[in-house]
Amino acid sequence: MNSGPVSAEAEVHAVYAAEYAQLAGWAARLVGDPDLAHDLATEAFVRLLRHWPKVTGPRAWLYTCVGNQVKDHWRKRERESRAYRRFASSTPPEAQVAEHATTLSVQDAVQSLPDRLRLPVLLHYFADLSVAQVATSLGLSDGAVKRYLFDARALLAPRLEDVR
Repeated sequence: MNSGPVSAEAEVHAVYAAEYAQLAGWAARLVGDPDLAHDLATEAFVRLLRHWPKVTGPRAWLYTCVGNQVKDHWRKRERESRAYRRFASSTPPEAQVAEHATTLSVQDAVQSLPDRLRLPVLLHYFADLSVAQVATSLGLSDGAVKRYLFDARALLAPRLEDVR
């Protein structure tokens, strides 16, 4: 996609100028922490520069990269949260489950989706990528992405009934 290192840097810089603010904003909505969001977006651009010759759709690639980083963040956060609750809480496990169920948010519901459904939802609904762009970035057909989105909505609907 480029003719050399200088050209790659210039091309990535142009993508950075066009996409960084929106990418960091999207990440901030997902993680709820503007500083972490900027770190994730910056890391995505570092990785983009490393992989530039192989990238065909930089915008979709960046959102996929940040989506994967967000997924890793939430996994780590959940592990830490479970460990903290296990050692610091005197609340019985049944009460913890009930408390968690009553505070379930859209973010929590999306993060609870299976991996194969979560990333298409994040890319399509939160990053505003088209079905075709999501399909390209994930190496799927348009039909598969539509099916994953349908399945995700079916799983999210009962969890988000009280949020509406």
